[in-house]
Amino acid sequence: MSFGIYLIGYLIFIGGLAYGASLMHVPSHWIAVMVIVLAGLGIVTGVKNTRQKDSGS
Repeated sequence: MSFGIYLIGYLIFIGGLAYGASLMHVPSHWIAVMVIVLAGLGIVTGVKNTRQKDSGS
């Protein structure tokens, strides 16, 4: 699984959540906080899941 594909999927997910929150009239500063936290979480999980294991030699 490539990191780029993982990141694109996560960005679509974050965009959908942000759009839904704006439709529910959530204040924009809370939407920005949500986007920043989810982007950081997406990067951490993407790196963790796509990282190559180090060789034991």
